[in-house]
Amino acid sequence: MIKKRRIYDIAKEYSISSKAMVDIIRGLGFEVKSHSSTVGPEVTHAVKKKLTSEKEEVKRGLEQKKKIEAKLKQKEWNIKQQKVIARKKILAELTKAKKKDVKKTEIKRFDVRRRKDRRRRRKERVVDKKAVKATFRQTMSSLSGAKRKKYHRQDKIDQTRPAELSKTIKVSEFITVSELATLMEIKPAAVVAKCMELGMMATVNQRLDMDTISTIALEFGFNVEEDILVGEETTVVVADDEKAVRRPPVVTIMGHVDHGKTSLLDYIRKSHIIDGESGGITQHIGAYVIHQPEGMITFLDTPGHEAFSAMRARGAQVTDIVVLLVAADDAVMPQTIEAIDHARAAGVPIIVAINKIDLPNINIDNIKQQLAKHNLVPEEWGGKTIMVEISAKFGRNIDKLLDMILLQAEMMDLKANQDCRATGVVIEARLDRGKGAVTTVLVKKGTLRIGDPFVTGIYSGRVRAMFDERDNSVNEVTPSIPVMILGSDGVPQAGDAFFIAQAESEAKSISQKRLRLKRERDYRLINRIKLTDIYDRIKEGQIQELNLIIKGDVDGSVEALSDTLSKIIHKEVAVKVIHRGVGAINESDVMLAAASQAIIIGFHTRPEFKASELAQKENVDIKLYKIIYEVESDIKKALEGLLRPELVEKKLGQAEVRRIIKVPKIGFIAGSFVIEGVIRRGAKCRVIRNDEKIGEATISSLKRFKDDVREVQSGYECGIGVSGIPDIKDGDLIEMYEIEEIARTLDV
Repeated sequence: MIKKRRIYDIAKEYSISSKAMVDIIRGLGFEVKSHSSTVGPEVTHAVKKKLTSEKEEVKRGLEQKKKIEAKLKQKEWNIKQQKVIARKKILAELTKAKKKDVKKTEIKRFDVRRRKDRRRRRKERVVDKKAVKATFRQTMSSLSGAKRKKYHRQDKIDQTRPAELSKTIKVSEFITVSELATLMEIKPAAVVAKCMELGMMATVNQRLDMDTISTIALEFGFNVEEDILVGEETTVVVADDEKAVRRPPVVTIMGHVDHGKTSLLDYIRKSHIIDGESGGITQHIGAYVIHQPEGMITFLDTPGHEAFSAMRARGAQVTDIVVLLVAADDAVMPQTIEAIDHARAAGVPIIVAINKIDLPNINIDNIKQQLAKHNLVPEEWGGKTIMVEISAKFGRNIDKLLDMILLQAEMMDLKANQDCRATGVVIEARLDRGKGAVTTVLVKKGTLRIGDPFVTGIYSGRVRAMFDERDNSVNEVTPSIPVMILGSDGVPQAGDAFFIAQAESEAKSISQKRLRLKRERDYRLINRIKLTDIYDRIKEGQIQELNLIIKGDVDGSVEALSDTLSKIIHKEVAVKVIHRGVGAINESDVMLAAASQAIIIGFHTRPEFKASELAQKENVDIKLYKIIYEVESDIKKALEGLLRPELVEKKLGQAEVRRIIKVPKIGFIAGSFVIEGVIRRGAKCRVIRNDEKIGEATISSLKRFKDDVREVQSGYECGIGVSGIPDIKDGDLIEMYEIEEIARTLDV
């Protein structure tokens, strides 16, 4: 199958604007509509060939320029050397003349000759520079392949600037249009105009996200470098190999559900808890430290690869070794493959533990063959992957597994500097009624002590107390050791970075800045897209693509539904299926929809309970269907703007006119009796006579005797003032109603 790519993806690969890439492709003779068009391999190959040739041509030009500059420098150096030699020669002659008592006329002759030589060298130097500059301009002009146009002086200065993107600005996310213009040294009005040209309405004080900042800066010829997170610059420590010492490895156990992860951790805890002081295991926090004769090992107690990847996504790479658990009576399952992918993405070694070898009728070689398909070849087969056959239920070969972990750690030569301010990662955090915020931290570098001011996530504080795995108080903690600390002014998230600041005031300042940025991000995440407001978003120009996530009961239905929806074409918006899968709608689907402003379509499937709660919290729209044609119809209506709120008329009440009362300076008041419902002031009404509608108006006044009232219930008399219908007569009926907007729902 020929793989096609979109033009803006190709432009992003070569770090140029989408408009420039469209011009290049059109210049090569290919017809494309816009930057969202898809092109085949032949276009990609032609673009690559053209850009490569231009790059080589520029490189040759730069090399030629360097050669010319080198020749120029060499010539200037030769002139200087000649000047020095001539000066030494003249001085030598003067000295010799003085020694021989030469006459003054001869000395003057020497001076005249020296001045003539100086003028001659100066003239030669000027001529040579001009000639070299002229030659350089001529050479560069010939390299460009076309004659250069004549410009004014200012234009010539602009032409000397390099065409490639050599200008880089450092920005932080959510800066304003005015701040971005200041960094690029251009007028804010130009940035606003560029935003409008790109289809985004922006004001001078509007804040922009990082993707928008990068796009706008690229249009003005600037590369964007994201500024380091507030406070992270204080955590940079110069590497000192002399001070680095060995540290325990941090191990995460991953694998498929019911393959024995919990059983393995439980056995390790039970088998080492009897060791007393040397065998303390952190049963109250999300990490477990065990002591072996060869050294210590820290186990992270995580629920699987999802928490592992979530911590890694926050920049918290703490795991040194991954133990992949596979059941001998099962096979390599999808979650096992995901665990392998996550471990490789993190760049950590994998040790395979084949569990449940105590069961009958198992085929371990079959498991190894399946793992070999994913490049996990055992050592006995000539590979590099350590595999241990264990039984977590009976503890068989568990000690061998621990020895292999320590052996792998020794080969990795894990070291950390202890003589610096501590940095670490939050493993978990909770709010205790008596202690306040209790944060579990795994120290990565340095030494953590009581009294240190720290920053973790958007919170700060001072270490008031620290507790080990058995709730014993400790005074300091070294790398790779987990510890519970008290003193944070809030409960951080798992995976947040933890570091020690120079002073408590600095820690508070950093946390306040991070809190402001978080509020800005949270404000932007509030406005999630709904299927019912697609039309309004299209009218405002805020959306060009409708992102969908499709989950179904079987893969065939999902593929058919995805193909059907992808064929829907609209002149203003396109359908884009960013993810599709089989099974119930889970939390990962909701988080992906929240991040990409997508709508989740469930076909013969329903969301999990936690996914429903998360969708409500993140304001993500989930729609459930059982018929594929209903999905197609509703998506088309949403794209065409037909799925607008339904207007429903709701009847409020009815009154019968008994007598028309004339009031001076006011007009006529209909003395009425409320037959049913309620009569409200300001409500819409229609007057009916002999079952025919006379007209429609609004109730301008409502009285009960002499008092003005807001409403009158059925069974009471009242005076009704109707504006706009002057010919009301006795016996007419006045019906009250209101128009209610009801949003259409697509749930089955």
